[in-house]
Amino acid sequence: MSFGDAIKSFFTKYVTFSGRARRSEYWYSVLFTTLVSTVIMIIWPGSVEYIGEIAVQRASGFSDLWSLAILLPSLAITWRRLHDIGRKGTYIFFALIPIVGIIMLIVQLAKDSQPGANAFGEPVKPA
Repeated sequence: MSFGDAIKSFFTKYVTFSGRARRSEYWYSVLFTTLVSTVIMIIWPGSVEYIGEIAVQRASGFSDLWSLAILLPSLAITWRRLHDIGRKGTYIFFALIPIVGIIMLIVQLAKDSQPGANAFGEPVKPA
């Protein structure tokens, strides 16, 4: 799947939690959202607040809106990616386990698609 197709799919399947998502679709969407988030932080930096003597960088309102806009599609594509490797979408909650959970989730998301049909549908990766 090309970069453009992946981004198009990311937004057209905004809250679709059923089905499967290819590895390239997932990682291209992660790249896209990271790049856009970085550009937003550069163009519209948030304010700096001081708590005692510690400077804390706050996000801008535009950054907050972008994060809110991509929350559901990011969860949905991660859910579908887990389906593609034969895992239930609830596996995403392993990310709540500090350090180890995130590593476990990233390893699963990096795996190749499960060949053939599985409990979550037909494969999206051509044979």
